Amino acid sequence: MLEPLEVLELYPQHDNTLKGLFDSRASIGPHRPLLGFGQTDYSWQTFARTVELAAAMLHTRGVGKGDRVAIVATNSDAHVILLFALSRLGAAMVPLNPNFGVAELSYILSHSDVRGVLVTEATLPTVQTALDQRNFRPWLLRLDGAENGANWFDGAVSEVHAPVHGEPDDTCLIIYTSGTTGLPKGVMHSQRNYVTCAEVASGRTAVQPDDKVLIILPFFHVNALFYSLGSIFAAGASGVILPRFSASTFWDSVVQTRATHVNIIEAVGNILQKRPREEFRPQHRLRVVYGVRAAFVRTFHDEFGIPTLVTGFGMTECPGVLCNPLRGPEKPGSVGILGSHPDTSRPSTRARVVDDEGNDIPNGQVGELWLDSPTLMQGYFRDEEHTKAAFRDGWFMTGDLVRRDDDGYFYFVSRKKDIIRRRGENISGAELDRVIGEHPGVYEAAAIAVPAELGEDEILAAVVLKKDVELQAGDIASWCREHLAPMKVPRYVLFLDELPHTATHKVAKAQLRADPSLRERATDLERPS
Repeated sequence: MLEPLEVLELYPQHDNTLKGLFDSRASIGPHRPLLGFGQTDYSWQTFARTVELAAAMLHTRGVGKGDRVAIVATNSDAHVILLFALSRLGAAMVPLNPNFGVAELSYILSHSDVRGVLVTEATLPTVQTALDQRNFRPWLLRLDGAENGANWFDGAVSEVHAPVHGEPDDTCLIIYTSGTTGLPKGVMHSQRNYVTCAEVASGRTAVQPDDKVLIILPFFHVNALFYSLGSIFAAGASGVILPRFSASTFWDSVVQTRATHVNIIEAVGNILQKRPREEFRPQHRLRVVYGVRAAFVRTFHDEFGIPTLVTGFGMTECPGVLCNPLRGPEKPGSVGILGSHPDTSRPSTRARVVDDEGNDIPNGQVGELWLDSPTLMQGYFRDEEHTKAAFRDGWFMTGDLVRRDDDGYFYFVSRKKDIIRRRGENISGAELDRVIGEHPGVYEAAAIAVPAELGEDEILAAVVLKKDVELQAGDIASWCREHLAPMKVPRYVLFLDELPHTATHKVAKAQLRADPSLRERATDLERPS
């Protein structure tokens, strides 16, 4: 097996653009397999031609340097083609959750000021309604047949040649993430950021040129985009895209695709650990799984027979900053050490653990993680206020509490911000407070995280009703379903006479979280009646 740096050195130098990275890897055997989705398989050569056609189509639709195009769809090859076609033009992709509701899409599509939107038959009605609310008219392009391969660009553009304007510091991705303000923020990443993170990701999971990466996580998150997809292009490897994760068919897919690598999140690992063992396929070829937490390490090692399990920490704003080293030592519960590029002469991530005043604290104590990294975001799109507020003295303040041991290993403790982590999604508690509070019968609401059976969090909504109003827990859930994505609908609803408040009249969420009886008293909407 080649060392990570030896893998990168197989290929010519590139210019830190996506096109440069691709051309470097494609120059060594352009007929090698690259990507599979449904019934469609791409070699490096056929993918390059497809990207050229897609870029020409986008160019004829007026997309140029600095523009943005959104895609609202489940995973498909269209995401990858669009990313590389837009980066060629110096434009950016805005990948959005296909389960977003009208309000979320309306805000994000308008705020990102996209020139066009790629949709599917399933997402088209919601997108159209969202655009109508803002009287916003980007062009729409239907991904007809997206389940069986991309045929969404017009063959008539075959004689059109799109210009190559992409540069390393051009924004190529804007990923919207929830924040404590309640409104999503658009995290901007440059082509240089993406390429750097891709090479770091390929090294930390030891991806080899003959490996195959299975992509099961959604393309509107950094994990699938930067880690899974990025490592394929950085290592010159190959991959297979699944539309979505399916627990019941996961092992069949692993065997059928002959995958050697897969990235998961905590909820996926817990689900697979609890699934019937008759679904497991011992003939799989998986060698590395990224995202395995301590709670299911033994199952993946001993029962599933996977030799290399990797865990780490990253954020939309700063992907891939911590990772446990492949050669150990293994420290249960740790999210690893500071990540570095396989070329150790390149700049590496730096970190501080600080108290509330921003003073460094000794190892072993819990404090907020501050970062400075080559993969750090360019900022929040059209949001100078929140971009400025996210940094102090050049350090990005994560809002996450960690401790560091004397060997430089980090241990995640909790989230300082008002964020609920549910099934791999970051959900803004403030957004839920706002939406539930807009119900005509609600006086005040507070959404908090409570522990989930599969790890991470579930949502509990504490609700105070207006005088003389009667509502059921199901009424609150129905209201949320009308205004939010399914992942944001609370599982627990508790009606209270009043909420605790701070001296400045803010809801004292810390006091709510500290009361373990809340979940016991709440209505569990997932419990069979």
